[in-house]
Amino acid sequence: MSKETKERIGIAIVDKPAGLTSHDVVAKARKIFETRKVGHSGTLDPDATGVLILGVGRATRLLQFLTRLPKSYKGEIVFGKETSTLDSSGEIIGTHDMSELKFSEVREAAAKFLGEIEQVPPMVSAVRVGGRRLHEIAREGGEVDRPPRTVSVKRFEVNPTSDPLVYEVSVDCSSGTYIRSLAADLGTSLGGGAHLQNLRRTAIGSFEESEAVSIEEVILRDPIAGMRDFEMVEVSEEVEKEVTFGKILEKDRLGVNNSGPWAVTNKEGRLLAVYDNYGEKIKPTVVLVG
Repeated sequence: MSKETKERIGIAIVDKPAGLTSHDVVAKARKIFETRKVGHSGTLDPDATGVLILGVGRATRLLQFLTRLPKSYKGEIVFGKETSTLDSSGEIIGTHDMSELKFSEVREAAAKFLGEIEQVPPMVSAVRVGGRRLHEIAREGGEVDRPPRTVSVKRFEVNPTSDPLVYEVSVDCSSGTYIRSLAADLGTSLGGGAHLQNLRRTAIGSFEESEAVSIEEVILRDPIAGMRDFEMVEVSEEVEKEVTFGKILEKDRLGVNNSGPWAVTNKEGRLLAVYDNYGEKIKPTVVLVG
């Protein structure tokens, strides 16, 4: 891209297809938008589909906020078979006779996973332990101890299908929740085992699958669209100058008194920066102009 070309900046909501990694989608977007500055807001496994938010240009700096947003998923839990990856992409490593499984039992067991729970990241995840990603260690046949993480599950709804050992599942959860671990842990809690298949992310915060398009049809939206789930603060021209210089401010300078982050805009609706708490004051985490 030549220096004369105007920088591409914004966000895009992609419907990731099965068979592509999240990095594959980013690579395609780099070609489409003619810039190396493309990132995503949270990895989806290659077999999974659904909502993937991309940041382009300086808007990649906004992804740190989008990764915090809650997520929603749909998929299927297959009871009676455990796999090496906790999903259908892995090898079967254990089988259990769960033919007598009842819907009432599954529903009751699922309810116990609501609220704040502890999860151990699966070995095939992108979590770093000792400076290396777990999936890299797993590919080499290794396994390491992983400290559990506290996550929050708001909804864990299971429904039977025509197959008595396959249940549809809908989950609303905090960022960092592993749905495949939920599936596997549910199977264990019922005295057997289970794995996940056909996972689809249906929403990231207010960004729903109905807005997502294929990478070939991708549309670049204004950066401010990426901050719609956060409080917006419009500032005067005088304060706008301070914001564009990245100044640390008193809270009353933005007219805020609650917890951040705050998306700061000018009177024309342009996103200038994102401010957050800094002791008794506030400072910019991201400045997009200036």
